[in-house]
Amino acid sequence: MNLSDPRELASLLEAFLLASGKPQSLERFFELFEEAERPEPAVFKKALALLGKSCEGRAFELKEVATGYRLQVREQYAPWVGRLWEERPQRYSRAMLETLALIAYRQPITRGEIEDIRGVAVNSHIVKTLLEREWIRVVGYRDVPGKPAMFATTKLFLDHFNLKSLEELPPLAALRELEPEPLLAFDDELPVPDDLQARADLADLPEDAVEPRNETSFSSLLAELDSMEQGLKTDFDDLADAEQDDKRVEALPDEAEATRD
Repeated sequence: MNLSDPRELASLLEAFLLASGKPQSLERFFELFEEAERPEPAVFKKALALLGKSCEGRAFELKEVATGYRLQVREQYAPWVGRLWEERPQRYSRAMLETLALIAYRQPITRGEIEDIRGVAVNSHIVKTLLEREWIRVVGYRDVPGKPAMFATTKLFLDHFNLKSLEELPPLAALRELEPEPLLAFDDELPVPDDLQARADLADLPEDAVEPRNETSFSSLLAELDSMEQGLKTDFDDLADAEQDDKRVEALPDEAEATRD
């Protein structure tokens, strides 16, 4: 096999992706070759472009997500392909959807800030489920009494929702079009639109047994998010540096006092 030929390399990369069943980064592809046989980076990119083009008109596609490239069934076939599995996908609640949306569009955000916007307590199982699925992570602690944890989304969240980066999140206007019509009933939970439901399989967990305050409507939630859509923070590496700077600043008065003594 001539690995310097993008066409032959494309077939090999297709085999890698079919065998792995999960996204593979360019760095991972490089590691799969001995140094003497490893193609140049430019050849890899040409091979991936050819592989993507070869998927045109077929039931699957080459998709670049946050952690790399993967071969996947096209979304239009999902309703039928899903019948291969006997278990019904778990549905997720409106509360889960709103919590995840707030974290995605307004990150970093604390649990208390989510509750202030939604107007109802956040079920602890919701946060636990999102952490266990590794869709969210703790990126720091707010510098207020109690030092509440700040949450942000992860690359696995982007992978699951078929996104390469946070910049590819759907505009809030698109979510507003999916807002369900209000029901003439006294249900605690409004139904999640089918189009949005098909994009995830989060567990449907009950709300905490707490008397809800005036819960924010879906429209109000989107309006709140809309004001935060610009300037979305995507890099949280500076949070740890900021915490260290705060500690140094707090230590200065003590050092000055020691000098006077």
